[in-house]
Amino acid sequence: MSYVLAAPLQAAVYQALSDDVDLGTLVGSAIYDAIPSGTLPSLYVSLGPETVQDASDKTGNGAVHQFTVSVVTETPGFTAAKHAASAISEVLHDADLTLSRGRLVSLMFERAVAGRIDGGSGRKIDLRFRARVEE
Repeated sequence: MSYVLAAPLQAAVYQALSDDVDLGTLVGSAIYDAIPSGTLPSLYVSLGPETVQDASDKTGNGAVHQFTVSVVTETPGFTAAKHAASAISEVLHDADLTLSRGRLVSLMFERAVAGRIDGGSGRKIDLRFRARVEE
């Protein structure tokens, strides 16, 4: 398997997050594939890095994508970031997303890491998900 389903998976994840009413209530439209230049909102979501491994077998081509979705806030406390992270987990864990190419077999939450950024004045939560896709 190649990397051919990476963009369709990312587009489906982005769309699912953008369409979620609960997440929208928390972050508005501040869900980014690429961080824009200029002033950022005080709370936003960013699609992050991924690793992909071949998962093809005799029945067909497939891959496992481990990808990160980050919640970033300039607020010193974790509460707002944790609410947004929880909404993201609700949207993506065990989601049935439609890809423009291929098929999503499974999408599961793996782990989260919360920490301080910007010298302790901000917070960031990285949520890692595991998606199995096939052609």
